[in-house]
Amino acid sequence: MSDAEHPAPLAPAAAAALVFLASGAVLVLEILGVRLLAPYVGLTLETTTSIIGAVLAGIAAGAAIGGYVADRTAPRRLLAALFVGGGLLALATVPIVRAVGPGARGGGDSAAFAITLMTLLPAATVLSAVTPVVVRLQLRDLAVSGTVVGRLSAWATGGALAGVFGTGFVLVPLLPVSGAVLLVGATLVLTGLALGVRAQMTTRRTALLVAVGSLGLGLVPFASGSPCETETTYHCARVVEDDARAGGRTLLLDDLQHSYVDLDDPRHLDFDYARWIGDAVDAWAPAGEPLDAVWVGGGGFTLPRWLAATRPGSRSRVLEVDAKLVSLVRERLGLRTGPALRVTLGDARTTLAREPPDSADLIVGDAFGGRSVPWHLATTEWLSEVRRVLRPGGLVALNLIDLPPLALLRAEAATLLSAFDDVRLVRQPEGALGSNYVLLASERPLPAAVGSSARGARTLPHAEVAALARGAAVLTDDDAPADQLLTTP
Repeated sequence: MSDAEHPAPLAPAAAAALVFLASGAVLVLEILGVRLLAPYVGLTLETTTSIIGAVLAGIAAGAAIGGYVADRTAPRRLLAALFVGGGLLALATVPIVRAVGPGARGGGDSAAFAITLMTLLPAATVLSAVTPVVVRLQLRDLAVSGTVVGRLSAWATGGALAGVFGTGFVLVPLLPVSGAVLLVGATLVLTGLALGVRAQMTTRRTALLVAVGSLGLGLVPFASGSPCETETTYHCARVVEDDARAGGRTLLLDDLQHSYVDLDDPRHLDFDYARWIGDAVDAWAPAGEPLDAVWVGGGGFTLPRWLAATRPGSRSRVLEVDAKLVSLVRERLGLRTGPALRVTLGDARTTLAREPPDSADLIVGDAFGGRSVPWHLATTEWLSEVRRVLRPGGLVALNLIDLPPLALLRAEAATLLSAFDDVRLVRQPEGALGSNYVLLASERPLPAAVGSSARGARTLPHAEVAALARGAAVLTDDDAPADQLLTTP
């Protein structure tokens, strides 16, 4: 390309703004991608890893391809095409995910990776080509090449940081995912059209037609409807009515049936694991005796309301990280809080630390990130905090999900055995394929009836739990690969 063909550099502020916008958009799409995929493939470490890996691959590919093409074509025209193309690809992410997502359910990590490559990799590649193209435009003097490249790299990184913080603290709390993607995509397309008109690459009329068409693409998700009733801070949530039971409602978080609530009868426990925990509590404490309980994870608040209905005078403290989920349960599932049922918002690892010592008769762990218990709520250090809050002889019940070869279950059993004197396991009968397991533990020997009275279940006594856990690693804060140990359908 001759000097005559080479356009003048962009104004420094304009160059900085373009790389800032393109890099920021890539990180916004990356974070929103987690929320887009979760309703179909769940929220796991592998899903998040697939998204991060695909976006990083796009960044690398875009930098290399963008630099190569910038040396062989008109950079200003190329910039316009990259912004319009990147914006259109961003707008297409939501329709594509919602079109192919239902077919990916049950596909596991490979399905998550395939959808990620299909949706996020192209947009990340195109938008990541912007920075080398802008650098090509701005480099006129090799004596200051380091300054130019360094300054633009800094602005690109600043855009990425703004995308990360802006998404987590502004976009996600204020907008649904489809609205946030529409905002990002429209901004990119309009920027590209403005560059195209300025570079005489397109007419104003054509730019207007492209803008209208892009808006139509961005509005497709709104016309097709969202799989979520509410997009909480962490989940795609919805409530489904039970045709067989007038007051029955099922709370779905992402792709999982999380809780069942009977609005007319809080004593009714529909899910097996909930009945097992209820039966264990009834076998452990005299009938009707009020208890002080801490619930790690609220979900539909089924068990705290069951405790209040079956044991009047009980006091429950529910540790729940998702404020919008609590609001949904208030609105759709009839939750009423007060002195007898308090909700503490925040991560349970930090909020439990604020609970007084020896203040709970019962602590129930029912918190899930996807299908797995969050790793930091499964370690010996966490159990030390549980023991601090639990009264002597108190009962711990932990619900978790696993399938053969039960690596996560065995590791968590080993961890509980390292902290408590009596550990039991409630599971489906032999031959039944059930993914929920309930571990019961106490620092004192539990009554023989605990666990053995669980309806429709088989209970392993302490000795059999110890045999099951033999050879399994104890989970610690330094080594707790819960997601990797989990086996799911």
